[in-house]
Amino acid sequence: MTNSIITGIVATFNRDNIDTDQIIPTEYLKSIKKFGFGDFLFDGWRYLDEGRLDMTADDRSKNHDFILNKEPFTNAKILLTRDNFGCGSSREHAVWALRDFGFKAVIASSFGDIFYNNCFKNSVLPIKLTKEEINHLFEISSLSPVSFEIDLLKKDLKFDGNYSYSFDVKDSLLDRIINNLDDVDITLEHKNHIEAFEQKRRHQRPWLFDYSN
Repeated sequence: MTNSIITGIVATFNRDNIDTDQIIPTEYLKSIKKFGFGDFLFDGWRYLDEGRLDMTADDRSKNHDFILNKEPFTNAKILLTRDNFGCGSSREHAVWALRDFGFKAVIASSFGDIFYNNCFKNSVLPIKLTKEEINHLFEISSLSPVSFEIDLLKKDLKFDGNYSYSFDVKDSLLDRIINNLDDVDITLEHKNHIEAFEQKRRHQRPWLFDYSN
């Protein structure tokens, strides 16, 4: 199933250098699962108490001044932030937490390199815009809750009626988002070539596959 259009409420974080430890603290990295981290997203800002892996958002004392605890931002699909988002350590859990909360896209003027690449592996679209464009979007979003529409095929972000900004992302990376592909899916696209290589290898070097000794 393809998904070339992303639409949704925009939540704004008006700060630079939000690192992966702020996105999800280290105490929640013990789980070996790749899902179920949404309740711990921005844990230090979102809650007033200390959490555990066996707790959900409903079990916690919430900071009601934090944007993701306010309607309609509890259902936000797009995150608008500033410079160097996702910097710090290279934990993939940060993207898992954003995805599990419900975010489909993050818009910033720059990203941590590893975080940026991890987004495409987990169907979260990172969009880089200029600082001037980011400033404009913050001005629009500060007036009242707004929704953006992102067209992945056209590489176009629509807002405030008919206004739009274009963004640049490699087509191969966008294909991961559109078709919800991870690294395993990408590898399996070459399954026939892999099997053909293995058969050729077995024929050319049969001793490598002799497990009798």
